[in-house]
Amino acid sequence: MTQHPAIVPGRVAVITGAASGIGLAAAHALGMAGMKVVLADISDGLDAAVSELRTDGVYAIPCAADVSNVADMMRLKAEAHAAGEVSLVMNNAAREGAGGIFESIERWRATLDVNFWGVLNGIQSFVPDMMAVEWPCAVINTGSKQGITLPPGDTAYNVSKAAVRALTESLAYDLQETGGRVTAHLLIPGFTYTGFTKARGATEKPAGAWTAEQVVAFMLAAMAKGDFYILCPDNDVTREMDEKRIRWQADDIILNRPALSRWHPDYAEAFARFMAG
Repeated sequence: MTQHPAIVPGRVAVITGAASGIGLAAAHALGMAGMKVVLADISDGLDAAVSELRTDGVYAIPCAADVSNVADMMRLKAEAHAAGEVSLVMNNAAREGAGGIFESIERWRATLDVNFWGVLNGIQSFVPDMMAVEWPCAVINTGSKQGITLPPGDTAYNVSKAAVRALTESLAYDLQETGGRVTAHLLIPGFTYTGFTKARGATEKPAGAWTAEQVVAFMLAAMAKGDFYILCPDNDVTREMDEKRIRWQADDIILNRPALSRWHPDYAEAFARFMAG
């Protein structure tokens, strides 16, 4: 498979939230492509993940780091640069949110600290150096469809992922000055069987979910094509369904409908007709 030019044997990939799920799958895929992989996480499973990768022949380095802590990110940067030439950073670490708007400020801050500030810390730690070197580089930020369509419920998570989308779009614009040598990508997974899913009680992969490995394979193929928006389907939701849902959401503004009209009882029939049409 043709790879993004940042994926080069011997170069270094840095992945946060890498002890499990999409992060670990990305570490395995990039490591099998010959990259040195630095895995950052605060999970107790970090050492086991690195051991698993090394068993498969991957050059893997663990770094216990809290992405919301700037000092930890500076230490991660130092360890990554000590390993070699960094050409890829995946800001993937995330936590589930705090519930609704009136959840405690402490839980809101904890969500935003990881999901938004962790991504910004990763960008500010690594991207200036990427812009200064001569080799191709890539930055991948893990977003969410919830940051686009904003389903009611976990408001803090939605807000954090909406911020990641805006941040990554702005990063991509700013990186134009590198002439395409450094690229940004927004990964938008579908329903994926990860630690989040398991924490909700799913001991086996739900039929509708993709595996983390499927998401990473889709991501790498999209990066090779130069895609910025990497909008993943799953076993329940097709690309066409995603596009319609996103278009409906955008039309709330254009048509001056109530906010989040997709879930508004007065628009239930209209939304169903739109999806079926």
